[in-house]
Amino acid sequence: MTEPFTLAHFSDVHLPPAGGVPWRYANAKRLLGYLNWQRKRRHVHVRQVADRLIADARKLRPDHIAITGDLVNLGLPSEYEAALEWLESVGPPDAVTVVPGNHDIYSNLRGDRGIGRWAAYMGGEEETLAFPFIRRVGPLALIGLNSAHETPPFVARGALGSQQIEIASGQLSALERDGIIRVVLIHHPPLASLAAPRRELTDAAHFVNLIERQGAEVILYGHNHRARVDWLPTLGKPVPLVAAGSASALIPHNQEAPASYNLLTFFRKATGGLRIRLVVRGMTEANGPIEKLSETFLEFDQPKI
Repeated sequence: MTEPFTLAHFSDVHLPPAGGVPWRYANAKRLLGYLNWQRKRRHVHVRQVADRLIADARKLRPDHIAITGDLVNLGLPSEYEAALEWLESVGPPDAVTVVPGNHDIYSNLRGDRGIGRWAAYMGGEEETLAFPFIRRVGPLALIGLNSAHETPPFVARGALGSQQIEIASGQLSALERDGIIRVVLIHHPPLASLAAPRRELTDAAHFVNLIERQGAEVILYGHNHRARVDWLPTLGKPVPLVAAGSASALIPHNQEAPASYNLLTFFRKATGGLRIRLVVRGMTEANGPIEKLSETFLEFDQPKI
């Protein structure tokens, strides 16, 4: 890589559901979720905010956009269709990559295609969609994982399962041999300590063991609606775990800041190593200007920042 490469990272868009819950898809979880949307979340998550952030990113001309899940709220067919239209407004499939979140795989779909509608944005065709997937974008390989599955009401846990972890192990190893920059996309926080028990990645210990053995250059995630960076020690260089805030939060909510997104620019060092400039852009108040909130350089030869 002779030229820098910039990846924009968005998460937790939570596009509003249109109308109520059709009887065919009604159950306790969806009805409670819809009530929560009407009472609270619709005042927090606003599509126009997400559109403003996307427009801001476009002005900065990133080379690719990654979205780490929760495009919708209740997992209804109408939501998947609306989310596909929104994705198309963000960019074509070769410019945007998505992995699902727990709200995207929310409850029983009764045979509906669900996230299959977004298959082109997940590196495949609907009939052959599988996780993990690999998308090569410039000098990067995006490894897309699916941590989402159906859960009972009031539970937002995730899991990868042994098969995904095993396949990802081989993928990460092969990509390292080829000298590719490996960017892992997952919705749930990859450390159990980063989420409450009812919201955690239940097999986080197995995922951490995978990364400790095989490594990665960076792991991008969402779910918590808070931007932050942590470091995971491995057998090689430490791996930064980079979280994005909600892309649609109009106002602060439950200690979550207003909307933001990440810009990661990858540079090859003269010594052959890698440096990542991480810029967080977003709002500090409702309907405020979108501006740079922080700038950090992720260096792999230091244990923490």
